[in-house]
Amino acid sequence: MITIKEAITKKELTDYIKFPFSLYKDNKYWVPPIIADELETFDKTKNPTFENAEAYFYLAYKNNEIVGRIAAIINWNEVNNQQKKKVRFGWFDVIDDIEVTKALLEKVVELGKKNNLDNIEGPMGFSNLDKVGLLTEGFDQIGTMITWYNHPYYAEHFEKLGFQTEKEYLEHKFPFSNVKIEQFDKAQELIKKRYQLKALNFSKTKDILPYVDKMFDLFNYSYAKLASFVEITDIQKAYFKKKYISFINPEYIKFVEDKDGNLVAFAIVMPSFSEALQKAKGKLFPFGLFHLLNARKKSKDVAFYLIGVHPDYQNKGVHAIIFKEYHTTFTKKGIQNCIRTPELADNLAIQLLWKNFDPKIICRRKTFIKNL
Repeated sequence: MITIKEAITKKELTDYIKFPFSLYKDNKYWVPPIIADELETFDKTKNPTFENAEAYFYLAYKNNEIVGRIAAIINWNEVNNQQKKKVRFGWFDVIDDIEVTKALLEKVVELGKKNNLDNIEGPMGFSNLDKVGLLTEGFDQIGTMITWYNHPYYAEHFEKLGFQTEKEYLEHKFPFSNVKIEQFDKAQELIKKRYQLKALNFSKTKDILPYVDKMFDLFNYSYAKLASFVEITDIQKAYFKKKYISFINPEYIKFVEDKDGNLVAFAIVMPSFSEALQKAKGKLFPFGLFHLLNARKKSKDVAFYLIGVHPDYQNKGVHAIIFKEYHTTFTKKGIQNCIRTPELADNLAIQLLWKNFDPKIICRRKTFIKNL
């Protein structure tokens, strides 16, 4: 018999977070989160996302053992402002038992029906800065700190339960040696002169902070047309600034501004923390923080997390300025591999940016949808 229970207390939420640790115990590709960080994400008193969203965290039990988990989420900005009447689900993990998957999804369906929503979609988080997509190819690739890993049977469960593919995401990888500076060096100089633009580089986090709000504004503006986009609110900007910016290498954040000091493009790259997180085993202390700081300083792989260009400057080659700055930084750091985190498969514009570097698809992901 399968029992579903909502995780409410800190102990229950910790059990919820720890379940994948046992499910993927011997899997060398799964990358564990930091438990304390996940607890903060789920804390309705700390995460400002809950001002515009609600979420419920469910555990499935069989013979008194945890056999699955799921989060049922409503992003009210999405429902009310964009008229996308969907209930989301995320943080989904399960043993290979379709009855457990069915029982967990029923809790999400209940929430959707209770609020007169039209469909259920996932896996996805609260917003576009959260993890997204079920892995459907690339099970032999180590995950990143900003993606979920899962077993191949997950997709089979959804398909058998009548879910359809809603969106597909691609992850790419290419060796840094594929990046030839001559491909865009002259172009970026011409673009700078033509549009009176300049690149901003940083060596200290405190110098970045005055630009962060502008960056989030540009993020909202440049991503607005993407099908899955939900705007980042002012209170979320402050939260993300405090939580993440200080942890990203300042030299891995690049901005481009016009002659009047307006931000027209930005990019954020992160060193690969995957192996460090595997060594940390979910804990910052006593040694986890050391592994993460070591990776921040020495990792030879980098992940492109976000890149945004103002709509007025799209298709004008502004990305060449960003690539030139990264080429200089990566050369100094001895970077070997570049990873592109999940991008919508139908976002052809972003894929065109990278075509000269001969990237290879290493993972495919999907979100699944079903009418209520």
